[in-house]
Amino acid sequence: QVQLVESGGGLIQAGGSLRLSCAASSSAFSSLAMGWFRQAPGKEREFVARCCWWGGVNTDYADSVKGRFTISRDNAKNTVYLQMNSLKPEDTAVYYCAAGYPRYGSSWLSRMKNEYNYWGQGTQVTVSS
Repeated sequence: QVQLVESGGGLIQAGGSLRLSCAASSSAFSSLAMGWFRQAPGKEREFVARCCWWGGVNTDYADSVKGRFTISRDNAKNTVYLQMNSLKPEDTAVYYCAAGYPRYGSSWLSRMKNEYNYWGQGTQVTVSS
């Protein structure tokens, strides 16, 4: 059983930065593949970023955030982060941390949200213009 607790959301001006944190209550954190998703009002939950179980060796980002957002993890703290820079009003959404165990022989999960078995409660990020 894995529980994810998110923090770091809030209201910020366009161009500013926020760092979201996701703490996992699992001793098997290092074996989990992690991802970040977001959902704006009236829209489907969409992929933002993902990282392999061993750390930041392999990362992937949605085109809309590439170059601005960075996913990272600290296995010693059982925590994954999403550093968000140069925030835009269109980044406004509820951000969700997600986790799951990759298939045998694979180091991470795909961009599809149904690949992830565990989800955080979500944290609101609002970017004002």
